[in-house]
Amino acid sequence: MDSVMISVGLDYHPESIQVCILNDDGKMLANQSCANDWQHVVQLADRHGTVRRAGIEACCGAADLADELIAKAGWPVDLAHPGYVRRMKRSPDKHDHGDAHVLADLQRVGYLPKVWLAPACVRELRRLVRFRQQLADRKRDVKLRIGAVLRELRLNGPGTRWTKPWMAWLASVELSGSTRFVIDQHLAELSGLKDRIAATETRLGEVTADDPLIEKLLEQPGIGPVTAWVIRAEVGRFDRFQCGKQLSRFCGLTPCNASSGARQSDAGLVRAGNPMLKSALIEAAHRLSRHDDHWRDLYRKLTGSGKPACVALAAVANRWMRKLFHQMKAAEAPEAAQSSDAATPTGGKERQKEPQEATK
Repeated sequence: MDSVMISVGLDYHPESIQVCILNDDGKMLANQSCANDWQHVVQLADRHGTVRRAGIEACCGAADLADELIAKAGWPVDLAHPGYVRRMKRSPDKHDHGDAHVLADLQRVGYLPKVWLAPACVRELRRLVRFRQQLADRKRDVKLRIGAVLRELRLNGPGTRWTKPWMAWLASVELSGSTRFVIDQHLAELSGLKDRIAATETRLGEVTADDPLIEKLLEQPGIGPVTAWVIRAEVGRFDRFQCGKQLSRFCGLTPCNASSGARQSDAGLVRAGNPMLKSALIEAAHRLSRHDDHWRDLYRKLTGSGKPACVALAAVANRWMRKLFHQMKAAEAPEAAQSSDAATPTGGKERQKEPQEATK
């Protein structure tokens, strides 16, 4: 007798996983909680049949579980976009039993809104890039706190702030006892953050030393190592997108259409994409509009027609990403033909090519 083909929905939690199992007719064979361990999940599913597809919402820890089920159990597993899944529910109630059932049912009928399951090496690179950004944010906050103290004391200092002469003045300026202590503590923290950022950037350089996509990105005018690392980590692979517009929309750079009937308008940029990636691309657009003739002309044309500078910069970033898509996709073609067994972010054939990706 042939084994029953089943669809599995997994509602992930740090301590447990709700597992819903449906057959091809939509009949529920099981919907129960088990330990957060891939072996327990497999044992539960094996009692009811052979897994056709499994779905799990993209969240913290879900990608690691999906990798284990794919590599160790041989399951075909898809990550689901949590926002789209929530909109497709037919009930306003939220509970683990229902969430797992929705995932299993969407997978059964082929309507699961899939997102890209990034390989472990790309997730490692993301973790490192985001850690560097956290340090940079803390460094900015320390500078703001120092600035707040100086404004309160009505002190400006010589020249431009944060230059070497200005920092030497700040370290030697005469202040009251408690204020001097506070400033010294801030300066010590600032120095430590600079060292940690430098160490993290050194590590990033070592990890991506042999990455051909990083090398290709650094060939672009106005793109430095930090921007290249952010794009490589957050985009992952360019050939998982079908067109440049799809990539630009993933980055949150395209205008959101708000048209209805005879009214044609937009509602600003789409509310999507990783904020760090969007900020890095807007900063890149600033540099491109100053140092590259083509993008400078586009920026001046848009601002000359009455567009605000922020809108013009977003348009430059949008069109630059669309152009970059074709260049980088061509660069990835030789890599895609190689083996997926790689230990750095440069390698790896992807299991899926999906247009969206959840950002957590």
